[in-house]
This record gives sequence, structure tokens and C-alpha cells, in this order.
Amino acid sequence: MQNRKGNGLAVVLIVLGAIMLMGIALPLIHGVFRILFPVLLVVLGYYGIKSGRKIIGWIVMFIGVMSLIAKLSWIIGPLLGIALVVWGISVLKGKQNRTY
Repeated sequence: MQNRKGNGLAVVLIVLGAIMLMGIALPLIHGVFRILFPVLLVVLGYYGIKSGRKIIGWIVMFIGVMSLIAKLSWIIGPLLGIALVVWGISVLKGKQNRTY
């Protein structure tokens, strides 16, 4: 067997293909690409804004951010609830300590 520098990529591709054929990796790959695509849109929008194509960049970034918010709503809701509880507690404690 010949030892070449490109063997690492070939082994990775073979293993990835075998895992996909067994049906194990499809849910994992789907989960990664579900988040990766909106992040890619945000990055491309930022790059478009920085390269001078401001209108297209803002549109692509807006679509990416809205899609990312929709995909991460399962974590944004509880975090918002925790933030509101902490804020409410701090407001209550702040009123007790004030002296005029």
C-alpha cells in the first residue's frame, strides 16, 4: 500500500459515508445544518455589508437572523423568562434599599 498525504481525507470520507449508510449520522447532520445555514447567511450578510454591497448584505443578514431566532426559539424563551425573573427580583430589592 502506498502512503500518500491525501489518505486522511479519503479515510474520513469513507467513514462518513459508512455512518450515513447505517442511518446513524442523518439526524446529527440534519441538526448541524439546521443551525449552520442561518449562521452562514448572517456571515455572508456581514461580508456583503463590509464589501460595499450594503442593501443585499442587510437583506441576507436580516433573513439569517430571523431564521436563527426561529431555530433557537426553544432556548431563547426560557432564557428570556429567567432574565425577567432576575430583573423583577432586582427591582424589588432595589425599592427596599432606597432612602430619600
